[in-house]
Amino acid sequence: MQLHLSTWPEVEAYLAKSKAILIPIGSTEQHGPNGLLGTDALCPEIIGSRAGEEGGILVGPTFNVGQAQHHMSFPGTITLRPSTMIAAMLDWTQSLTRHGFERIYWLNGHGGNIATITAAFSEIYHGVTFDRGAAKLGSNGGAPLRCSLRNWWELPGVMDICRQLFPVGEGSHATPSEVSVTWFGYPQAVKSVAMTPRIAPNGPILDADDYRRRFPDGRIGSDPSQASIAAGEKIVTAAVRAVISEFRQFAAS
Repeated sequence: MQLHLSTWPEVEAYLAKSKAILIPIGSTEQHGPNGLLGTDALCPEIIGSRAGEEGGILVGPTFNVGQAQHHMSFPGTITLRPSTMIAAMLDWTQSLTRHGFERIYWLNGHGGNIATITAAFSEIYHGVTFDRGAAKLGSNGGAPLRCSLRNWWELPGVMDICRQLFPVGEGSHATPSEVSVTWFGYPQAVKSVAMTPRIAPNGPILDADDYRRRFPDGRIGSDPSQASIAAGEKIVTAAVRAVISEFRQFAAS
């Protein structure tokens, strides 16, 4: 069940049964020669949407622009200031808690978001603690507001499958696993691109210009030419199963 494809009476009926919602959150940034710019938002969106369908979970709209400053030398990347992202997450949360949601499960697709999401949680909890209005919004006479951050690749069993599928060349950015997930969700987007070297170099992530010099085609340690729709299906299936289990536990906490 997707929030933006629901009517307000349907959301009201859902709230009578559950006070928990899943929000996919990611980034719009380059993902190498054959990876989609929306990869880090599409992965949690694809997984979250299927978990919603199979597990009866309400899934909010995807928060699809995040922390991507170091990718800004590649055309198409969009980034937010950390303060902007924190403010937006706070506004999203206060809107949802106003309606009675008490458990917000953020399914993340971008490692560069983690620090800012964690800071946003602190900002959210600060408001619940010190701002009497926010405290009322956060409780509504029920359980106190709780937020949870889960990176999709850290879901139980998912990384084991990724390692089995891609024992060499998984890397850390523009990986064959994440490209496979997006191709499974959008098979019309499959691209065949020659890449040299086959496995990209590794190294530190500094500013945008330095990144482009170190990693000229955008990849870090990866060989996404290995990506496939079949691999994406295996990864998504495992991730959906894990999300449903974890979300239900969180919703009941």
